[in-house]
Amino acid sequence: MAELIWSEEAVADLESIYDFIARDSPLYARHQVESIYKSAERLSQFPESGRPLPEFPNLPHKEIIVDSYRVIYRIDSQSDEVKVIGVVHGKRLLKASTLV
Repeated sequence: MAELIWSEEAVADLESIYDFIARDSPLYARHQVESIYKSAERLSQFPESGRPLPEFPNLPHKEIIVDSYRVIYRIDSQSDEVKVIGVVHGKRLLKASTLV
């Protein structure tokens, strides 16, 4: 089982998602963030379950889709870690700078 690590940027993304949705519905905001978090937790057991990034097929990053959001992650098989790099809305343009 791999260790799941959330980058500071990914945690900030979750906070931003919560803040944005909570303007209309704190309950739905909590539900959305919990859904993203729980889906990402499965990566510790199934790190290869995501797909390569369509925009950057040559990079080692993968993604899982949770509702309207893309959870971007990278697998480090040497240290047996899965690092969540960021969480972005599916309609937003994914930039290479997000993947650092």
